[in-house]
Amino acid sequence: MGVFTRKRMGIFMNYAVKLKFGLSRPVVNYYRNLTMRLTSLFKCITKTAGSVALAVTFAAHAAPWQPTKNVEFVVPAGTGGGADQMARLIQGIITKNKLMKTSMVVVNKGGGAGAEGFLEIKNAKGDPHKIVITLSNMFTTPLATGVPFSWKDMTPVAMLSLDEFVLWVNAETPYKTTQEYLAAVKAAGGKLKMGGTGSKQEDQIITALIEKSTGSKFIYVPYKGGGEVAVQLVGKHVDSTVNNPIEAVAQWRGGKLRPLCVFDGKRLAYKDKIADKAWSDVPTCKEGGLDVEYLMLRGIFMAPGVTPEQTAFFVDLMKKVRATPEWKKFMDEGAFNQTFMEGAEFARWVANEEIRHRLLMQEAGFVAK
Repeated sequence: MGVFTRKRMGIFMNYAVKLKFGLSRPVVNYYRNLTMRLTSLFKCITKTAGSVALAVTFAAHAAPWQPTKNVEFVVPAGTGGGADQMARLIQGIITKNKLMKTSMVVVNKGGGAGAEGFLEIKNAKGDPHKIVITLSNMFTTPLATGVPFSWKDMTPVAMLSLDEFVLWVNAETPYKTTQEYLAAVKAAGGKLKMGGTGSKQEDQIITALIEKSTGSKFIYVPYKGGGEVAVQLVGKHVDSTVNNPIEAVAQWRGGKLRPLCVFDGKRLAYKDKIADKAWSDVPTCKEGGLDVEYLMLRGIFMAPGVTPEQTAFFVDLMKKVRATPEWKKFMDEGAFNQTFMEGAEFARWVANEEIRHRLLMQEAGFVAK
């Protein structure tokens, strides 16, 4: 109301009454009642304006959602494998760089080829304090076992990278090329052993694709995790493996294992030497006469029913993780394909991968009846 405040109106009316101002009593009473009504109105306006201002101020300064307790980071696989290594690296980066106010706790739940971990997330509807690192067993496990689970039972957050697969042999074997190894496989008549992670999972799918492409046969030996697979090859308990780079790079650096080819359409870009050569020196399997390609998802999902704000927190968190030197070093050593996706783009990619894996599993005869 500017200068014309209720106080000034009250003073004016009191003055008018005292001086009578030539006004009759009914007129004076009328203006006194009018003043009281206006005063009440001013109080109401002032109170409402204050509430609106407070609400606007609160909305402007309201903090975005963040976890209020420890976050459980579920790994649907055993310890020592690629998923476990990546999850623990992320946990360490977050802790070291204080990227989150609460703690993150890694929990391995690899029972039932990862079904235990995925069902844990599915049943945690609306809980934003649980996330899961996903790999291709998100598709293969339901198809192979019939467990009531689908990627649609979770909330997609982000693709962190794609993981490569490499054909490995023990460094003491005479095989220096893919062609030499495939000739030995054919000559062995199905007696050579291929080690891999899990049954009817990614590693066995690749083994089935090799068999189809070459007409050869393997004895497939499943283990609980990629770390164990590498150790078994070092110990010569199997003749070859199709492990991820990060799961066997330490043994390659130590001179115990030899990479023959990578199951990608192009050579890897990493040029720093690991042992006797760099990842970029490892030929593609197709170059060696083995026409098989396969890459695996490394992504993050949340429970169903979480809010967009809660999902956005973890998207932003993973972007911060990916910007650290520790992450870059891990990507380089593990020769990852560093593709990143989020939102609708990520969901579309996952939907297409589900279709592809269903076809691969059907072709290999791995789908539960």
